[in-house]
Amino acid sequence: MSHYLPPVNYLPHDAPMLLLAEVVSVADEEAHCRVAVTPHGVLAPFLDVQGDLPGWYALELMAQTIGVWSGWHRQQQGQPSITLGMVLGARELVCAAGCLPAGATLDIQVKLLMQDQRFGSFDCAIRVGENTLATGRVNTFQPAPEELTILFNQGHTA
Repeated sequence: MSHYLPPVNYLPHDAPMLLLAEVVSVADEEAHCRVAVTPHGVLAPFLDVQGDLPGWYALELMAQTIGVWSGWHRQQQGQPSITLGMVLGARELVCAAGCLPAGATLDIQVKLLMQDQRFGSFDCAIRVGENTLATGRVNTFQPAPEELTILFNQGHTA
């Protein structure tokens, strides 16, 4: 049993866009989350007709695990745990099978490679047991509150 709060406590996501079911662990430079690919779980709305999760969801699973890492650390520092972050891009993102298979329990692990106040880079992997299904390096950006205000008010006039 995990002593961490559910992922919703660290992420600015609500169902159905919250793709993680469990926070397994968070450390200084790593996080590990889990979710099952089942027709009754949080991934159900996104499964194909075979019950598999299309491979392009790997990036979002990785990004949300990074968000859990960030939210947990912010919470430990007495800051609001939920803030908006952005994925700048991914390098060498590979999901060799093209999907994440039906019935699998996915272990999503991220490891911090580099971070400054606003940018981060993480080495990410999605595994089922000993089998690695997807890997990649995800680069993130933490916008300042005033930047978010400008971004979300683009095109709106007073």
